[in-house]
Amino acid sequence: MPVTIKTPQEIEKMRESNRRLEIVHDELAKMIQPGISTLDINREGERLIRELGGVPSFLHYNGYPASICVSVNDEVVHGIPKADRILREGDIVSLDAGMIWEGYHSDAARTHAVGKVSDKAARLIRDTEECFFHGMEFARAGHYLYEISAAIGDYAEGLGYGVVRDLTGHGIGKSMHEDPVIPNYRQKRSGIRLVEGMTLAVEPMITTGTWKVRWLDDDWTVVTADHSLAAHYENTILITDGDPEILSLTKGRRHPEAG
Repeated sequence: MPVTIKTPQEIEKMRESNRRLEIVHDELAKMIQPGISTLDINREGERLIRELGGVPSFLHYNGYPASICVSVNDEVVHGIPKADRILREGDIVSLDAGMIWEGYHSDAARTHAVGKVSDKAARLIRDTEECFFHGMEFARAGHYLYEISAAIGDYAEGLGYGVVRDLTGHGIGKSMHEDPVIPNYRQKRSGIRLVEGMTLAVEPMITTGTWKVRWLDDDWTVVTADHSLAAHYENTILITDGDPEILSLTKGRRHPEAG
């Protein structure tokens, strides 16, 4: 399908959907501590989304049973929240959430430290976020889509990380997943030319080991093949004639010292 260019009215709705989703992430971040369950996080996330006037876009999507994807340690994405999955000191946890507000989707992910974590884990969280911002240097009208991919992948691989290849970012709008597909590693082609009004979900998924992954028997949870740590950082962005507008991040970067 062709990549959709959003009207000013559609952009306003996406901007508001993402502003509300940012509130959800900010509130969930306050919960992250040893002793809480991943199901606790999911319940609070769904409550917040609905309280803010949205609908959880992940709930029942292709059969997914929860509103928030909660992925711990070697789980890359799509972890299913459970009452008996308890966060422990030293874990890292990725929260991926989406909201539908007045028919328009928002999508964002953050990885958090649980208590005091190892230096290796802290660097992974910081560097995965930094991968996203390296990609943003090319996320503007006139550049090509795969310049974003190359910037993300080159930065991560230059630091010795694995870059997951089986999962990608995507376009977003009236549907959660629209064209184009956005890999996180260098491509042989240039991809489409970026145009003002495109809305994209860019989401580096980075590991401390191999880029290879496997799916668990629940058919959702994706883990690293070598059980290395994984981090996930995602924002919905708007392509403009200048710097991209990061719709799901209005308060600035959490790790401005990264790089």
